[in-house]
Amino acid sequence: MAIEGPKKTVLQTIGVVVVMGALAWASVPLYDLFCRVTGFGGVTGTAEAGSERILDKTIKVRFDASKERGMPWEFTPVQREMELRIGETGLAFYEAYNPTDRPVAGQASYNVTPYAAGAFFDKIACFCFTEQVLEPGERVQMPVTFFVDPEIVEDRDGKFVHTITLSYTFYEIDLPEGYAALDAQADTNTN
Repeated sequence: MAIEGPKKTVLQTIGVVVVMGALAWASVPLYDLFCRVTGFGGVTGTAEAGSERILDKTIKVRFDASKERGMPWEFTPVQREMELRIGETGLAFYEAYNPTDRPVAGQASYNVTPYAAGAFFDKIACFCFTEQVLEPGERVQMPVTFFVDPEIVEDRDGKFVHTITLSYTFYEIDLPEGYAALDAQADTNTN
């Protein structure tokens, strides 16, 4: 039995809406996967260990820090830049300070520029992989261990990169459950 006329048009319209909705729902995770695999948009890679190959060619890495509006922390790179050989493992620190009278949780988002370098900038360990909680008045130095993959010198666009900027933006998140309970208890004790 074939469906014809207005019923067919309604079913086709519903089908298009369902397909478009499914594509919209899947677009964010697929885009994120695409960026992580290709380095598109300055998304960096991760590695278990440093590179086995270290070149005589050097590259400059600059460090940038910012905060989302309303994030009460102070957040800065400890050093503004370093020069290292391509493939060599680098270690840099960022400093965060919570000047408030309450614990504050934060998470860092990151990227590198130029975007062509994203696929070749590999993090071994980073404070950005986990949420951070700072107690009132607490100041911490947070490390990031990284290297620039030697394959960058053979890439069509990457071979022209001489300086990479690693940028972090901290934004406030909800306190983890244990902290939220302690914070609520402290509020009732002071009242």
